[in-house]
Amino acid sequence: MQMIDIPSLRSADMPEREAGFWKMTGPGAVMVGMAVGSGELILWPWITAKFGAEMMWAAALGVFLQLWINIEIGRWAVATGESAFTGFARMSRFWVFFFLTLLFVGAFLPGWGLAAGTSIKILFFGTDGPGPDWAWTALVFALALAIVFGPKRIYASVERSIIFMVLVIVGGLLVVALSVGTLGDVWTMLKGVANVGHISLDEEFTFNRFFGAFVFAGAGGVGNLYYAYYLRDKNIGMGARIPVLLNPLREAQRGDSEIGYRFPATAENVSRFRAWFRFVVQDSVAYFWLANTFTMFLFMFGALVVLHPLGIVPQESQLVWDLAIILEGTMGVGGRQLFLIIGIAALFSSVLTGLDGGVRLWVDLLHTNFPFAHRFAANRLYFGFALGLSTIGVAATWVFGAFDITALDFFFISATIAGFSMASYVPMVLYMNLRHLPVAIRPRPVNIVMVSIGAATYISFAVYTVGSKVAEWMA
Repeated sequence: MQMIDIPSLRSADMPEREAGFWKMTGPGAVMVGMAVGSGELILWPWITAKFGAEMMWAAALGVFLQLWINIEIGRWAVATGESAFTGFARMSRFWVFFFLTLLFVGAFLPGWGLAAGTSIKILFFGTDGPGPDWAWTALVFALALAIVFGPKRIYASVERSIIFMVLVIVGGLLVVALSVGTLGDVWTMLKGVANVGHISLDEEFTFNRFFGAFVFAGAGGVGNLYYAYYLRDKNIGMGARIPVLLNPLREAQRGDSEIGYRFPATAENVSRFRAWFRFVVQDSVAYFWLANTFTMFLFMFGALVVLHPLGIVPQESQLVWDLAIILEGTMGVGGRQLFLIIGIAALFSSVLTGLDGGVRLWVDLLHTNFPFAHRFAANRLYFGFALGLSTIGVAATWVFGAFDITALDFFFISATIAGFSMASYVPMVLYMNLRHLPVAIRPRPVNIVMVSIGAATYISFAVYTVGSKVAEWMA
């Protein structure tokens, strides 16, 4: 297949930062919205219900490692205005096909849509509600498409929706935690965080699943790379020089906007970069690390207090419902309804950001690297892929439902794929920032060490996964 020679970064001065933190806030909050629907709501509460607090350290460490990765993704985005994928493609076209393959496989794993649809059905009609799961999954995707293609600017619609849902999630979880927990439960949870290195496994929860959960503590997989798009559409750093993605139903969009800029390393430009990069660090710490960790531990706290003492591990097909029905015993019907609303908000926020970010990756990879894609404006490609990938997700739910593959299965399979993607791109992001950015703005030693630890962790996971499978086949 014919490919385009990717142009070099264009030269331009770094725009000056004039807005304060709160006016620019949003990208980090969107990342929280994406994270809460997988590891935070599904995987880690399920693990906590099964094993108690003893592995909470791994959830905390997983988010902390991803913090440093997000900061380096933000460094490249602020300095150039383009996504990391374009930099990867400049190094080798192998990565274009590698990530397109991962995206293609991921399109058939609509775990969030399935779980959200099931929860909506249960909220209004109970466990015996009408209609098959695939129909409710279709409803979820239809709602997500309606939000994405509402306002003129796609990102603005996504940001407002996600921030609202994150507020609902955090507020609701605080009510639940204060209603069912004690200080003794908090102490038990803190001891689990300090229990570093302890891993409990059984036939159901294998080491591969443990690593998958570790990867999904946070955004996980290519989801971390969405951060660059949201910084760009928020006009942060060099992103201010690149047109935002417009709603194709509202306005036509022309031109190639994926190629970024390189600024002359003058004292003024470096100072401007540092002002923008300060926001990236603050945004990542406040939202992706602290808010993300806080919401994740609130979800796990509920499982620790309500499910684990009773020896109840949620059914794989009704994760949100099982948590909600137990809460009804201590908080009444209102507690059940509250948790269902929290669960729906968490899952739907992941559906929305996963749809938007995933489609952006498809458009970015195709529009930057293949001439056939240039027959269409970027936002037209976005529209087509949004509809197409939603349809694939619904169809996959219908097909896999016949084989009794549950939402939890979808999540663990997705987490494994996410681990392989992070093993690939984390070291490349660090390499790009060290090799291609001006010396004055390259990563500091502490950033290099932390990202290197993350890279070694994900690479070890990938090697172990492949090795264990080969050993099974040869046995």
